[in-house]
Amino acid sequence: MTAVGDVMMGSDFPSPSLPRTRGRRLLAEAAPIFKNSDIAMANLEGPLLSGGKPAKVPVQGRSYLFRTPPSYAYNLKQAGISMVSLANNHAMDFGTPGLTSTKQALKKAGVAFSSKSGEIAEFEVRGVRVGVISLSFGWPPRSIAFPAQALKEISRVSGKYDILILSVHGGAEGRSALHVVPGMERYLNEPRGDLIRFAHDAIDSGADLVVGHGPHVPRAMELYDGRLIAYSLGNFATYGGVSVVKESGYAPLLTVELAPDGSFLGASIDSFLQRPYSGPRPDSKQRALRLMRRLSAADFPDSPLVFGADGRITVREQE
Repeated sequence: MTAVGDVMMGSDFPSPSLPRTRGRRLLAEAAPIFKNSDIAMANLEGPLLSGGKPAKVPVQGRSYLFRTPPSYAYNLKQAGISMVSLANNHAMDFGTPGLTSTKQALKKAGVAFSSKSGEIAEFEVRGVRVGVISLSFGWPPRSIAFPAQALKEISRVSGKYDILILSVHGGAEGRSALHVVPGMERYLNEPRGDLIRFAHDAIDSGADLVVGHGPHVPRAMELYDGRLIAYSLGNFATYGGVSVVKESGYAPLLTVELAPDGSFLGASIDSFLQRPYSGPRPDSKQRALRLMRRLSAADFPDSPLVFGADGRITVREQE
């Protein structure tokens, strides 16, 4: 399976800032990799909606609102993305009508989704049953800031699937939040989850892969009990609405190979780079890979993950 972080294909609120050709080329450079995988995941920031009333007031430098035309759901499908997370702090930018419109647009385009409402995106890959659950911070349900209910759900449903994947939106934001730190992370005084503890508890409860996003920068990866945790995949395609300065523009595309029981077999990172008002492009300097390799060594020095120069990630043999 493949996974990327935040995707926001342009916004027409409060004024139009949309890519040319209705965004049909925005994900073109990554499409061959998405299409070559059994499952391709992304975090969709902002509702797919025409019109509507904002559910909150944007404050410059503190909060933003996004609204993308519903037809852009087909861009995801055409690029090969098979599932998106709707559990994030922008899914409700236009309230319940915005979230409802988003789900309708995705269903029409044939893109699966999971949100805090309770959906599980389900796949069957060569006889292997796969479920994907999306979680975020805020109040329950499916909250990593108040995780008891979420962990109970993971434990309850894990037996239904051979592989259970979590898409997790949380953690502090920005280039000052590159490192994963123990304990509750906060942003603008809001609790954003104890990511390390939650990821470990989730795997202990039956999850097989944890894919993070939310900090708007790539973060470290860790192998825990034979399961992979990617603490943040940063931004991937955030057209005009999110800063892509330096590390915020490093856009990793993670490919993970899992055994039928969900255990980690190997992975790779394809490094993309995002510039202002453009889609992600392959990065010959491999900045995303180099950053995640450095952060993983710093934050989880005992993890047996080995990052090759070609982007391949393997497990160090035990001595």
